[in-house]
Amino acid sequence: MDSFLELCQTRYSVRKYSDAPVSDSDLNYILECVRIAPSGVNFQPWKFVVVKSEEGRKKLQRCYDREWFSSAPLYIIAYKDTASEWVRKYDGKHIGDIDVAIAVEHLCLAATEKGLGTCWVCNFDPSLLSELFPQRENLVPVALIPLGHIAPDCQKREQGRKVLSEIVETI
Repeated sequence: MDSFLELCQTRYSVRKYSDAPVSDSDLNYILECVRIAPSGVNFQPWKFVVVKSEEGRKKLQRCYDREWFSSAPLYIIAYKDTASEWVRKYDGKHIGDIDVAIAVEHLCLAATEKGLGTCWVCNFDPSLLSELFPQRENLVPVALIPLGHIAPDCQKREQGRKVLSEIVETI
C-alpha cells in the first residue's frame, strides 16, 4: 500500500477465511505491532491469547456461534487488565477498553498490510469465554479477532461511512 489512508480503506470486516494457515512470521509481525501500540500512561493493560489448536478453536467457537466465524484458522482473544489500566483522576474514567481497542486496531491494520483478514467480534458470551479460557480475575475479555487468509469468495460489505461534515466540527 502506498499510504496509511489506503491501508485504512483496504481493511474491512472479513467474514470468510480460506484454509491456508497464517505463517509464524506474519503472526509475529502482527503481534509486534500490537505490542508497540500506545496506551494511557504506557500502562499496557492488556493480554492477547492466540488460539490456534483445534481444541481451543472449537471451544472459542462456542462463545460466538456463527458459521463464518468457524472458518478462521486462528483467533486472538483481547483481554483488558483491570488491575493495571490507567484511571483518569478528574472523573475516574477507566481507560483500559480504549487502550485495548487501540492495540486491536493495530492488529487489524497490520493483518491488512500482510494481506490477511480480521473482524472485530464483541458480540460473544463473556461468561462462557471466561469459563472455557480461565484467566486471572482481573483479565476481562474485550474482543475476539479471527485472523486468516481471506477466502476468494468472501463478500466485502459496503461500509457506508458518514461524510466528514457529519462527524467533524472546527471551532
